[in-house]
Amino acid sequence: MNYNLSKDSRQETRELSVYAAFKSLLKLISHERQKLILALLATLANSALSLLGPLLAAYVIDTYITRGEYSGVLLFSGILLFIYILAFFTNYLQMKLMGTVGQRALFTLRNAVFHKLQHLPVAFFNQNKAGDLISRVNNDTDKLNQFFSQALMQFIGGIITMTGAGIFLVSLNVKLGLASLAPALVILVITQVLSPWVKKKNARNLQTVGALSAEIQESLSNFKVIVAFGRRDYFMNRFGTANKNNYTTAKAMGIANQIFVPLYTLFSAIAQLIVLCYGVYLITTGVFTVGLLLSYLAYTNFFYSPLRQMATLWASFQTAMAGWERISEILVLENNMTTLEDQSQASPAPLLEMKQVHFAYPEGKEILHNINIALEKGKTYALVGPTGGGKTTTASLIARLYDPVKGTVLLNGKDIRAYSAEDRTRMIGFILQDPILFTGTVRENILYGNDAYENYTNEQLEEVIRGANLEKLLAIFEQGLETQVQSAGESVSLGQKQLIAFMRAVLRKPALLILDEATANIDTVTEKLLGEILEKLPAETTRVIIAHRLNTIENADEIYFVNAGEVTNAGSFHHVVDKLQQRPHHN
Repeated sequence: MNYNLSKDSRQETRELSVYAAFKSLLKLISHERQKLILALLATLANSALSLLGPLLAAYVIDTYITRGEYSGVLLFSGILLFIYILAFFTNYLQMKLMGTVGQRALFTLRNAVFHKLQHLPVAFFNQNKAGDLISRVNNDTDKLNQFFSQALMQFIGGIITMTGAGIFLVSLNVKLGLASLAPALVILVITQVLSPWVKKKNARNLQTVGALSAEIQESLSNFKVIVAFGRRDYFMNRFGTANKNNYTTAKAMGIANQIFVPLYTLFSAIAQLIVLCYGVYLITTGVFTVGLLLSYLAYTNFFYSPLRQMATLWASFQTAMAGWERISEILVLENNMTTLEDQSQASPAPLLEMKQVHFAYPEGKEILHNINIALEKGKTYALVGPTGGGKTTTASLIARLYDPVKGTVLLNGKDIRAYSAEDRTRMIGFILQDPILFTGTVRENILYGNDAYENYTNEQLEEVIRGANLEKLLAIFEQGLETQVQSAGESVSLGQKQLIAFMRAVLRKPALLILDEATANIDTVTEKLLGEILEKLPAETTRVIIAHRLNTIENADEIYFVNAGEVTNAGSFHHVVDKLQQRPHHN
């Protein structure tokens, strides 16, 4: 399955109607129904109170001001003041409610995206850059938060105010009302034509923000290597290119997002000019009064002012939609490494068997061909061969980091896909050449994913470590179990990281232990110590060792030669040495 988000043309070309887009966004906050209803009622009340103002003002002008009855003016001024104070509080209420809804939506959405990422296979992370994924979790979700907390109710309130103002305009005078609303039809057509273009520009900008984040993440995480090879210029050029692309798309997005504002302002001015000219004519014919004309101008402003605001809000909506589509690309993904229904019984031997296994990465050529091997309980196996031959890929299939494209991998005689992730990882330990640690202590790292000793005190855990013959490894760390470890940085050396990963794997007491160049960064004295620990593992533990250094596989019961996608039985240790000297290396 192709998990490459940047190359999924289906998602890039997908277009949603405004209604469908709005409906999909509202699903995010459907659990906030009560707050949404209260916010909507507050918005309705705010719009209704605001729309009363011009009508009362027209009444006061035509009834009291023209007659010089200023007591009535004072009375209605007080009423208007009370109305506007109520409008202020209703506006504050809806802003507070929607701010809460927006933050809850952000919280829920980030949890949903992160949990989805946790359930996707290794292949997904091989095909997508970490920086882009971080941008989707942080930046794109924040665009949705801004829309929900700031723009949504303004958007709805604007529509309500426009609808109410339009009703007043037509009810006061049909001809003048239709004439004042005519420019709105032009605005509607322009909006429909330009919206896909605006959305496309926003989506492109979000993609370049993700690419920029990916460049930053890659350069910072590999900074020591960059300095060691004197390639700061290379990464500066790469960052410069990504930054320039982001700058270019940001300019295009800014123009696209602001293009509605002058257009809406222009047609709003045209509408007010129509009302003024036609209204003065109606006054001269005795059909209209001065108060009605002023209120008409106010209602025209009430109709077109939200349109000018909605020009900005519409850009916010398009940005939110672009962000939502990038987030949706993750949320709709499914893990293709599903757990099969268990329809077989485990058999005692062999522990693991690969039958006619073929493997290829997405959109790549086949790199393993018709692999057939069997690993018996309690034996030590070695995978040797040139770099790029397929050793680590073979081990990854054994640990089910990937599934084969053809063939079957059996664990205890049962399809490995029938085991739950918890059961499989409990049975199979994997020590990588470049181990992954997490910020915390040595204790937290060696117990990662191991619930058996979670509630043990340090003293109890040290006793378990002694029982597993790991006490000499723990002694290498000055503060023992409480030694601080950082996922990035130099708190511990690479060799010490491998020791932590070694202890983590051995403490799980796996039935099958895979060591992928696990001693590559360890001195010979410590390597000998690890060899002694491996010898003291339970007799039924099966070991699979991937190594370039031949001294690490001298005691292997069986050696497999892995090269050019084929796995063949290499015979004795001396036979392996001869093959490595005779065969050409394939990178």
